[in-house]
Amino acid sequence: MTTYEDEDEAFQRLYGRWEPLDIEGARAFMADFGRPWWLVGGYSIEAFTGVVRHHEDIDITIFRRDLDRLRELVDGRLHMWSAGGGALRPVNNDWPVPHGDAGQVWLREHATAPWVADVILQEDQDGKWLSRRNPDHVADLDEVTWVATDGIRYINPEIALEHKARLLRPKDNADLDAAWPLLSEAQREFVMAGARREDPEHPWLARS
Repeated sequence: MTTYEDEDEAFQRLYGRWEPLDIEGARAFMADFGRPWWLVGGYSIEAFTGVVRHHEDIDITIFRRDLDRLRELVDGRLHMWSAGGGALRPVNNDWPVPHGDAGQVWLREHATAPWVADVILQEDQDGKWLSRRNPDHVADLDEVTWVATDGIRYINPEIALEHKARLLRPKDNADLDAAWPLLSEAQREFVMAGARREDPEHPWLARS
């Protein structure tokens, strides 16, 4: 069985080390951003369930339209690279736009320093959040995120799990196990619909 440690080692051998920000680090890092941002992935499930688990990185999300503001925020402090499709390329004055397969940018101080943040670039439609998994799902940001008692905004758990249904890594299955008892019936139906779109015989469908 593949473990979190196995995944970490394989990733680092290919792309380099991660020493990611934690939640408080992300809060401080984004304090002067001045645009919407929220956390997705494992931290969003952890915030919803209270079940603590290992995290390889932290997934900060912004609207793609606000990338220039992020560049301003990190200018002179961190290097930015566009990531996706197995390719990395700097985002700088020579390449001001992420490469075509990039769905996120990674940040680090310099070439031999560890990566500290993975910032996902969220698409929008007429200013509204646009799902990566279902192009018919367009909503106000407040409808698809929630603000926890720590003041951090997180993606809704059913949307995080919809994304994880495609990946099906051990940690994704663990996140489903942790969240499932706490989801409403409507949230469970949302997750199952997403799994069904991925595969009519998706293993998660056994729960429905």
